[in-house]
Amino acid sequence: MRAIALESERLRYQPLDSSFISQSYVDWMNDKVVNTYLQTGGNYTKEILESFLREVEKQDILFWAIVVKGNNKHIGNIKIDPVNTRFRTGEYGILLGERSEWGKGYAKEASQSIIDFCFSNTVNLRKITLGVVEDNVGAFELYKKLGFVQEGFYKKHECYNGKWCNVIRMAFFNPNINFDE
Repeated sequence: MRAIALESERLRYQPLDSSFISQSYVDWMNDKVVNTYLQTGGNYTKEILESFLREVEKQDILFWAIVVKGNNKHIGNIKIDPVNTRFRTGEYGILLGERSEWGKGYAKEASQSIIDFCFSNTVNLRKITLGVVEDNVGAFELYKKLGFVQEGFYKKHECYNGKWCNVIRMAFFNPNINFDE
């Protein structure tokens, strides 16, 4: 399953590949504010980014660059990976790297678009899951607004900035599927 080009009102979603190598992207990955709750980040170079994106290109993966239509600016990435085709589940992840674009509703717009696509007959996922660090209040609130519900709680599960943090596991079930049948 590979990402296909999609769009919403203000954004385009293009399959992530090596054409997105840029100094801005490297800067996001080295920005301590942007990567506070990422499992990767810091000490990135264009060479490391290029190697990562070349690996992404080799995979059948639902991984998109988020691009603003008005100025063609790459502001982040969104993915559903891995996807379990047997159980029709996928793991959600988003990075809105361009801090000048924070607070404009792009994360919500992108998330809703990709979730809708994954719940459509094209992908037909039954459930989308994610993990969010409890201290990342903004992300947690966004996920609740999108329709995710808490399924689990991992105490002192991951370490960020020298602090062991709790992780909340959340899920969003496809509203088009009747699970009682």
